Amino acid sequence: MCYSAAGRGLSATLLYVFSNFVLDTGRRELRDGADLVRVEPQVFDLLEYLIHHRDRVVTRDDLFGSIWKGRIVSDATLSSRISAARSAIGDTGTEQRLIRTLPRKGLRFVGTIREAPGAPGASSAASDTGAAGEARKIAAILATDIAGYSRLAGSEEDRTLARLRTLRSDLIDPVISVHRGRIVKRTGDGALVEFRSTVDAVRCALEVQTGMLERNVGVPEDRRIELRMGIHVGDVVEETDGDLMGDAVNVAARLEGMCAPGGLVLSEDAYRQVRDRIAEAFVDLGEQALKNIARPLRVFGHASLSPEAGAKPGAHASPLAVPARPSIAVLPFQNMSSDPEQDYFADGIVEDITTRLSRIKWLFVIARNSAFTYKGRAVDIRQVGRELGVRYVVEGSVRKAGTRMRITGQLIQAETGQHIWANHFDGELADIFELQDQVTSSLVAAVEPSLRQAEIERALGKPTGHLDAYDHYLRALPHFYTLTQDGMDRAIALLEQAIAVDPAFALAKAFVARCYAWRNPQGWAAAPDLETATAVRLGREALAEGGNDPSVLWMVGFVTWQLRVDFDGALDLYERSLAINPNCASALTARGWALAWAGRSDEAIPSLLQALRLSPLDPEAFFAMSALGCAYMIAGRFEEGLKWTTRALRERPGFAPSLRFHAICLARLGRSREARETIDHLLDLEPGLGLGLLERRAPIFHAKPMAFYLDGLREAGMPD
Repeated sequence: MCYSAAGRGLSATLLYVFSNFVLDTGRRELRDGADLVRVEPQVFDLLEYLIHHRDRVVTRDDLFGSIWKGRIVSDATLSSRISAARSAIGDTGTEQRLIRTLPRKGLRFVGTIREAPGAPGASSAASDTGAAGEARKIAAILATDIAGYSRLAGSEEDRTLARLRTLRSDLIDPVISVHRGRIVKRTGDGALVEFRSTVDAVRCALEVQTGMLERNVGVPEDRRIELRMGIHVGDVVEETDGDLMGDAVNVAARLEGMCAPGGLVLSEDAYRQVRDRIAEAFVDLGEQALKNIARPLRVFGHASLSPEAGAKPGAHASPLAVPARPSIAVLPFQNMSSDPEQDYFADGIVEDITTRLSRIKWLFVIARNSAFTYKGRAVDIRQVGRELGVRYVVEGSVRKAGTRMRITGQLIQAETGQHIWANHFDGELADIFELQDQVTSSLVAAVEPSLRQAEIERALGKPTGHLDAYDHYLRALPHFYTLTQDGMDRAIALLEQAIAVDPAFALAKAFVARCYAWRNPQGWAAAPDLETATAVRLGREALAEGGNDPSVLWMVGFVTWQLRVDFDGALDLYERSLAINPNCASALTARGWALAWAGRSDEAIPSLLQALRLSPLDPEAFFAMSALGCAYMIAGRFEEGLKWTTRALRERPGFAPSLRFHAICLARLGRSREARETIDHLLDLEPGLGLGLLERRAPIFHAKPMAFYLDGLREAGMPD
């Protein structure tokens, strides 16, 4: 938390009431009537600062100094936080009813405010007032720190600090906010966080640790940032400055100290409160004697959290064969700026180049997800060529200075390491997409000098002319790829912000429709019929505004198929997408799923195998592997189906479709006990699941595959 009421000597329990909103500085909550409004910590701090200083114009320097403590951040970052603050309180940059911009001067909160006192312990029904200014209450306490931080900082301090700041701003702090936590204090590399609910505390910890696993994919073991986490629930005393004292704090800190890197440890008290409410497995670690704690405590550790779960580059036993046609991989560009928040810009540039190169039909382009497993590593280009099976590699860097940006790029022959082409491009930050167009055009021309001008012009389309909209879109991607309910909710919120900034942003509309289509069959939708209608409407709008974008086409195709709207229409959208971008692994995978469920396994299998070949190190490879399991299962080739479901479950153990196909293959092979155990695991993940519910959810349009699917599940032991 960069800015707080306690930090400036104010009461930490003040309520600011305006319009229908209440900003509670003690609980760090923004409410619209009875509804909690989710805001990132920096957005909350910005709102609090503007409201507290509503008697004057607040300059950008004031905000940089108070919210970011003088740390260098971009104007784009500040603009996105201001936009998010306005959106949270029902304001816009056009209307400026509450937050007004004064050109060349700053910002001022102009709404009518009523101040009201709050109670520090109001967040807990079990609180009481003790000594002057103190409050005693029951709270769930999460203690966390970085394993081996001294070693990491000692070897590369600046880089480690920059990575830590980025993790806090992009992952840790937003997840804590979503789960209604309060950061009590930071302790160098660690933090102490208070929650009103133990369930919220555990869900927050699991989401953060899952996000850390994703971010550590491809990072050498000695450079990984891995968190240790301990949670205890008990009696605490809140001081006047918001700090917490008491045994609950001490126990949580001791649990964190005994935790393995990347893990989560709960006290027995905390475990009892979540064991029947969270579908996660914990292992009884027995009674443990904790330092300076009077009695031994029984401790439980999460069963599967492990930093070793991520895929590692170089895992192939032998080099991949280089295709006959020209093949290329675009590696993550290095962020050479002092601002770690520009990482996502560098990633966006690489994704744009990869997408546009992929539109060249004769060019074999490695998918973005596989290339990004090399992020943050010093790599040997020749080794990359062998591991990905490509002839050429593109690498580069992004450097920002003030409002200027320099993008460099170079094309290298992987086998020899010879540089074929290199160039750099300078321009204003506001013209970032112009720079992306220059880099793309030059790269395409360097790969094949005889490339027709029409192909270059096709590569010049911009995703959006609004930097803020693209910012929100890029930040939504990692949340979506967690494939969790909370991650999906956060991705939808960010994508809706992107659409609010740019109502014609077709890719964002297609992506948010995809999010709704993904979570509806999982049982996560609060209003399934309404979300289905919303997804279909957004898909149609996306096609109307971006019908020539291959990503828009396959995403809307997925929505149309997953929600059982129109099978032939979905297949047509996949084919149109692949006609523009034949190297899109996601489109090939989505097409393979649809064909498999239609009983057309002979067409599905080549499409899915090609998707895996295009993206051999893809962290999402489990999705294509699961579809291959389905295709072989539908074809009656149960041994091969079992091989692919086993691989898919090794990559993503809790992916329900893989578990269902796995159970059917086992049952049809006569392995009844293993099939029943798999069904029991599915029922543990989703109690109340049955054939009737699965029949309503499954994206199967044809009677014969549906009957085959339900009969197989029934044979495996799935209840009606």
